[in-house]
Amino acid sequence: MLKSSAERAPGAISRRQRNSGPMAPFALPLTEVLVVADGWRAEPDAESVIHRAIAAAAEIVHAGSGEAGHGNAKIGEANSGEAELAVMLTDDAGIRTLNSNWRGIDKPTNVLSFPALQPTGGSGPDDAPRMLGDIAIAYETTRQEADDEQKPFDHHLSHLAIHGFLHLVGYDHETDDDAEAMESLEQEILAQLGIPDPYADRDSHANRDRLD
Repeated sequence: MLKSSAERAPGAISRRQRNSGPMAPFALPLTEVLVVADGWRAEPDAESVIHRAIAAAAEIVHAGSGEAGHGNAKIGEANSGEAELAVMLTDDAGIRTLNSNWRGIDKPTNVLSFPALQPTGGSGPDDAPRMLGDIAIAYETTRQEADDEQKPFDHHLSHLAIHGFLHLVGYDHETDDDAEAMESLEQEILAQLGIPDPYADRDSHANRDRLD
């Protein structure tokens, strides 16, 4: 699986919580993309690629929220249009620091996810968006992996963004069954975007080693 984790978010943007309420018509979550490394200047479409990938992921997860094995509490219990997340486009040095500080792994990786703690009771104004959490993506590792696998950079970036988003809404790959379910959902979302199956040409266990 992709190299992302389920640690508490480091706080790229403010953590606002809201009271739970009746489920409203579906709307997309608000996604803020923060570019903090110069390498991303070589990819001027990165922000739009990420917005498109997360929008597709949110729509498909929401559509399947009532189906067995495809639902998720965070997305299913409240309108994700009242939710926010931040995606930080960093470099290998930046993500290595995050990986070391939050996971105790002193090396760079491709993507890290930091789900926000969700409120257990009414602790904020009704109109305050929920925070889903933060995602960090490293430029050099993402570029190297795309080159190594001979795939378009935007395809691989889309996959990393989707994988990170799924972690924020509760998906994981701690067991083989969970990993297969998450991979299947990633494949469905990527197909919706017209992106080929990233797992088709590689052993499934090798893929899980590539993605946290």
